[in-house]
Amino acid sequence: MEIAFVGDVMLGRLVAEELRRRPPEFPWGDTLPLLRRADVLVGNLEFVLADDGRPWPGKTFHFRADPEAVASLEVAGFALVSVANNHVLDFGTDAALESLETLARRGIRFAGAGPDADAARRPAVIHLDGLTIGMLAFTDNEPDWEAGPASPGVRHVPVDLGDPRAVDLLATVARERRLVDLLIVSAHWGGNWGVDVPRSHRRFGRALVDAGADVVFGHSPHIVRGVEVYRGRPILYGAGDFVDDYAVDPVERNDHSFVFVLRTEGGAPAELRLHPTEIVDFQARRAGRHAAEIAREMTRRCAALGTRAEWDDDAGCLVIPIPSASA
Repeated sequence: MEIAFVGDVMLGRLVAEELRRRPPEFPWGDTLPLLRRADVLVGNLEFVLADDGRPWPGKTFHFRADPEAVASLEVAGFALVSVANNHVLDFGTDAALESLETLARRGIRFAGAGPDADAARRPAVIHLDGLTIGMLAFTDNEPDWEAGPASPGVRHVPVDLGDPRAVDLLATVARERRLVDLLIVSAHWGGNWGVDVPRSHRRFGRALVDAGADVVFGHSPHIVRGVEVYRGRPILYGAGDFVDDYAVDPVERNDHSFVFVLRTEGGAPAELRLHPTEIVDFQARRAGRHAAEIAREMTRRCAALGTRAEWDDDAGCLVIPIPSASA
């Protein structure tokens, strides 16, 4: 089985304007065949699908797309999406719930936010080829958006192993892992910039694997961070921005990312392939002539975490072998 992961997907603002006059395939550019080839496609939604709503006071950036933009997610093949982030309530709780209802009607499973705390804590689950795949999602952003017993919001978990919410998350991971064949934990953590992985993220990511996570899918930084393989399980510390309309930092290059394709054997990760991408004119595109440069930099970032990544010229991607936990 192949599970593809992409980082932040933002179909609001200028991308939304393009979608009003272009087909739903537009945001994915020439990455679309790669996305569709995966058995499961996973991403982080950095916008709401809503017609209305008032911008959340005190926030600088608010991202919203027309509800019809769900067709773009469908045409790409998204099966699992994280909504535990700092944009799901950009236009208030009613818009957030409308967005989640739209996803549910179209059969796109989501995790990390909901009408109450129980819903925000609930995993998204799919069944495919005899395997059960689950995903939990949390964020340490926007503490005021934490879901309550009867109030909408996100699963807010500080990246602090001593915090009761972190202890509870690890217990949830252990419990859910017993019910599925492969468990993904989506982590929208930290700030927007900096290629170095914070020590707190490394401690937390490893604790998630120790508790039972098969993949830690990290995002929030606008740039890509390195991948660590710990106990035979990949930790993606920062998947970067996949598609958006953001200004590009010429040093940190938030327009560069990857489609991370995980090959599994049964429920066990076996190999990770990183296909370089870039954002051009509000589209995700295969990196082309910039691919080697993007790959070299990512190779360095992975090496800093003790991970070997090698370029496969024929496939046009970086390859990270994942030895079994018992090897």
